[in-house]
Amino acid sequence: MITVVDPFYRRTGERTDPAGFEATSSTTGPWFADAQHMGPPSALLTRAMRLLPARDDAPRRIARVTVEVLGTVPAGPITVDAQVERPGRTIELLSATMRAGDRDVLRARAWRLAAGDTAAVAQGTVEPMPGPAAGVVGLDRPEGWLPGFLDAVEWSWLDGGGLERRGPGRGWIRMRVPLVAGEEPDALERLMVAADCANGLAAPLDVREWLFVNTELTVHLHRAPEGEWFGADAATVVGPDGLGTCSATLFDEHGQVGRIAQALTVRAR
Repeated sequence: MITVVDPFYRRTGERTDPAGFEATSSTTGPWFADAQHMGPPSALLTRAMRLLPARDDAPRRIARVTVEVLGTVPAGPITVDAQVERPGRTIELLSATMRAGDRDVLRARAWRLAAGDTAAVAQGTVEPMPGPAAGVVGLDRPEGWLPGFLDAVEWSWLDGGGLERRGPGRGWIRMRVPLVAGEEPDALERLMVAADCANGLAAPLDVREWLFVNTELTVHLHRAPEGEWFGADAATVVGPDGLGTCSATLFDEHGQVGRIAQALTVRAR
């Protein structure tokens, strides 16, 4: 029986520029016991950019987020700083940086665009994925996959999936703990946590023998996400010389919400 009590992050102090956090053990794994899974820190950087004030009260939506991994992201104390790089009435470029000690470990950028009414001409989405209730909820964490993050999210696997399954995969993910202690996560933050799990849903190789770690995460959205469960239909390609890619279509329970891509470094353990 898995019992998770820790949120992903706790605030440390009142400063907001940069903001201080403690990354708990709920952020760690599955690759290294002392390093964060990229889902929670990607969501924390997205939170920082989402909270940046706009120049007016007109509705805006984040349309793309890219998170660049500059090195191992340790658990423990971190700071997050965010800014509007390119202000505008209809298009804004946002950025955020995560630091651990004296080094930058993650950098993110997002395009925030003016929202408008295009419901009458909306088109191009794929068929919805079967919902979380159609999958197998849970499944034990397999040997070789470390605890922490994998126990802090709830999984619903479609098509007989699971972390031990190889090849393309479909599944749903829901956070079991808050992103930041004392806060209700925004749907976009929940989506970012799930989006970085595409590599695990489409695990191409045995994690006990191979590392296939993403060096970045890029998420494109065509509408605002909703709800707590987020799904991915994911596939991974491993090339002949240590490179790989993972791509996925993202869903909430109303249908397709966007797409993601990850660049992978692949090497034997």
